[in-house]
Amino acid sequence: IDMYVEGMFDLNELLMTYGYLPADKKEEHFANMMDKAENRYFPVFEKVLKDHGKDFLVGNQLSRADVQLLEIILMAEEYKPDTLAKFPLLQSFKARISNIPTIKKFLQPGSQRKPRITEEDVARLIKIFR
Repeated sequence: IDMYVEGMFDLNELLMTYGYLPADKKEEHFANMMDKAENRYFPVFEKVLKDHGKDFLVGNQLSRADVQLLEIILMAEEYKPDTLAKFPLLQSFKARISNIPTIKKFLQPGSQRKPRITEEDVARLIKIFR
């Protein structure tokens, strides 16, 4: 579980920092971020699901690794909705995990899950922290 979660941190950081970048850096960062998602990370997790042959990444029950992967998938889809087009097992994984009652409730509009950061949020944060 820890190995998978640690392996997701690089992509998670790329996805999280995108909204805070200056406009002149966003295009290059976006290309790099989506390239890593679609050609490095998602293929690995597609293979893990295929090789493991279960509904979850580790064992046969929900773990932190499953929740973290779902969050990364959701974040990547906020930037590029068809990012899972080449990954049928990840598509099934997303649907399955998203339909676990407590997770489904958390993902509903108005829940605690925060929306992607906006330009206004960035401006406000810069004002606060600089």
